[in-house]
Amino acid sequence: MPLNTLSLKDLEFHLNDMLHVDRLCDRERFRDHDMDVFQAVLETAGKIAGDLFEPHNRKADLNEPTFDGKTVHIIPEVKEALDAYIEAGFIGIQHDYEVGGMQMPTSIAMSCSAIFNSANVGTSGYPFLTIGASNVLRAYGSDEQKKRFMEPMVEGRFFGTMCLSEPQAGSSLSDIKTQAVKQEDGTYRITGNKMWISAGEHELSENIVHLVLAKIPGGPPGVKGISLFIVPKFLVNDDRSLGERNDVSLAGLNHKMGYRGTTNTLLNFGENEGAVGYLIGEEHKGLFYMFHMMNEARIGVGLGAVSLGYAGYLYSLDYAKNRPQGRHPDGKDPNEPQRMLIEHADIKRLLLSQKAAVEGALALCLYAADLVDDEKTSTDEQTRKDASLLLDTLTPVVKSWPSEFCLEANKHAIQILGGYGYTRDYPVEQYYRDNRLNPIHEGTHGIQGLDLLGRKVVMNNGAGFKLVASRISETIDAAMKVEGLAPFAHTLSVSLEKIGETTQKVGVELAKGNVNLALANATPYLDMLGHLIIGWQWLRMAIVAREKLENGTTADADFLNGKILACQYFYRYEMPRIPVWADLVGSIDETTFNATEEFF
Repeated sequence: MPLNTLSLKDLEFHLNDMLHVDRLCDRERFRDHDMDVFQAVLETAGKIAGDLFEPHNRKADLNEPTFDGKTVHIIPEVKEALDAYIEAGFIGIQHDYEVGGMQMPTSIAMSCSAIFNSANVGTSGYPFLTIGASNVLRAYGSDEQKKRFMEPMVEGRFFGTMCLSEPQAGSSLSDIKTQAVKQEDGTYRITGNKMWISAGEHELSENIVHLVLAKIPGGPPGVKGISLFIVPKFLVNDDRSLGERNDVSLAGLNHKMGYRGTTNTLLNFGENEGAVGYLIGEEHKGLFYMFHMMNEARIGVGLGAVSLGYAGYLYSLDYAKNRPQGRHPDGKDPNEPQRMLIEHADIKRLLLSQKAAVEGALALCLYAADLVDDEKTSTDEQTRKDASLLLDTLTPVVKSWPSEFCLEANKHAIQILGGYGYTRDYPVEQYYRDNRLNPIHEGTHGIQGLDLLGRKVVMNNGAGFKLVASRISETIDAAMKVEGLAPFAHTLSVSLEKIGETTQKVGVELAKGNVNLALANATPYLDMLGHLIIGWQWLRMAIVAREKLENGTTADADFLNGKILACQYFYRYEMPRIPVWADLVGSIDETTFNATEEFF
């Protein structure tokens, strides 16, 4: 069945017209590919997602996994979908040919991820985590570890997880208690508990490879003493066959409001003699290694939020086109036929708000994915350095802005459906519940704000912010020369200058040592900078759309004019929020800082 949860046309616009991914085919790693291959991969993803993922999205939500004390039970459609996913090679989409991978660019892999997430984020969670874990092993695992654990993951025989949080330590990883004691044979015995572990137990694969953060006794305190270990559900023999069950057990399933198709677990390591673990890389560098997985995962979380927002937008758009409801304010004759919802100005506002959020955030996430490709495969050293710095600076925004504002888009989708919107007869309420998890996944919205304002925009004398600003300024200069876009370019320029001044004011407070006060409004700063970045993306899209229209691209005129209209909406309805945020953050407002618990 056709994919109805994401626009493949929009994906093609970003990949072909915005990012020009065909240029990647000139690079050594992607030389065997061309645009026909990329298109075929996207179409295959769309077909599998439409045929096997989307049809059981509701069923998996209504029939979440259960645990009978021995085995986790999951509806059979999940495995059927994942088997097709594996057979098509998507788990190894970015891995080398030598290990059975497809050696595709990150931008293509992320586009496929968006397709599957939009169709069924619960089922997509299993390969999403497996891909992330296999990428860590590809980057930091030994040759033996890659052979024993990574290659079976690429084959789809083993799945993977990331085990960070503990019952007493969620985001505060310096407070984890899981320990790893070295043995004479070079392995470690892992003991402790891990909470909120997605895909932590199931029967969907032969084995589960847990990547576990733990502390080695005698190591440095805090995060500097954290190491990373491979802890498989089943031990693996030299020939990659399965050995005995490791000392890893499921203590129970957590029941979340969304992502119900993905098991979420409390795992106990070492209830008996200790779970066998294998050190990745060097001792005490675990957080550095895991952040490799987490940074790519953060782009994935942002893109997942986009996908769910997009699914809700498309469903509410179709509903609005086909649902008669009410009359215009000047329609006083009750005998006149009702108007379709989409004819009402406020419904158009809700649709434009969704469109501006999801398409703008999609542009940002794919821009970030393209930066990953430049960082890893460009032959130009400066291009690689710039891509790395841009990624480091923008990743908190890439993760968090879509998670907040594409969730807002899901709220608008429910509103358009009215009373039907919050019933389970329609999918928009599930999209909202599923998406509500993303502001928490991979670092909460507040933590991303602290990272952005406390580190990313001020590090190295603001080098990252300056580079982002220079790229935005290039777009402003280009837009000034395009008919109808100069007012938007002016707004973006004023906003950029205002945020630059605000960032400097916070930097002064940080330099004085007033860290807690200076970062008290880090979250509004994140929202503000995020709006600037999305406004930048919309101006980039409007430039391309206008150029294509001027070059006589009439077949897609409605699509392209829709881009320009959504840009206009974002600049007139959303960009005015920036100076309000800037005034608040730049004043080093003390309201939240001075609120003591007695005031509540």
